[in-house]
Amino acid sequence: MTTTGTTGTTGTTTAATATVAARRLPALTPEQAQGRARELLADIVERHGSAGEMVSTMANSPAMIEGYLSLSRAMKRVKIPRALSEKLSLAVQERIGCGTCHEAHASAGPAAGLTAPDVAPARQGTSTDPREAALIALALKVLAEPGGLGDADVAEVRAHGWSDRIIAGVVGLVSLNLLTGAFNLLAGIQPDAGEEPEPAGPPTGGAAPAQPRTDQPRTDAGAGRAFSIRVKDFAGPPGCGFPSFRPTTR
Repeated sequence: MTTTGTTGTTGTTTAATATVAARRLPALTPEQAQGRARELLADIVERHGSAGEMVSTMANSPAMIEGYLSLSRAMKRVKIPRALSEKLSLAVQERIGCGTCHEAHASAGPAAGLTAPDVAPARQGTSTDPREAALIALALKVLAEPGGLGDADVAEVRAHGWSDRIIAGVVGLVSLNLLTGAFNLLAGIQPDAGEEPEPAGPPTGGAAPAQPRTDQPRTDAGAGRAFSIRVKDFAGPPGCGFPSFRPTTR
């Protein structure tokens, strides 16, 4: 089985190696990274054992990894409710087209309080709650046509009771999702073709599924292989790749 983590290489020939071979940018170890990227990556690996595929690949650019970690850390303080943040991210990633990010948010959904019936409307860019639907619509317009934003857009979400702090935070959340989604697509960090994200939770009234171990890669029993996503790499507020760690700052 192909291993994942800081190198993104090695292992026997399986279906998973095809995904690794298709990658366009290499994941780096701290020893391979340069400058500030080496410091950040070494700190993460020392304290958490792994930086994950995306962050290790971002280490090709010291500016990229530091910028991502800084924005990620800042957006942990966004005041958008956690469940709604996941709905916003699912809606945004559905349009960006990053399978890795979509899987991450589908996996994070249950911990945020989402159930399977919550996911379909979010992927369609809406919610059964009109107040939530208004904020999701704003997020999608920020992503797709920011030049068309105007007074009416802000007035609409304010009319649903959202504060200016929340409205401003939407732009940050969309930006972080675009950064991670676009980076993963560029680098080739994507699930195998044909894979479907796991359900975000059981139907209403159903029993909750067993939670995967957060220190192991998630596996697909049918394919018999490991995904390149570790659940712990996406712990915390929404935004694909939100690490559960907080890097030291200087």
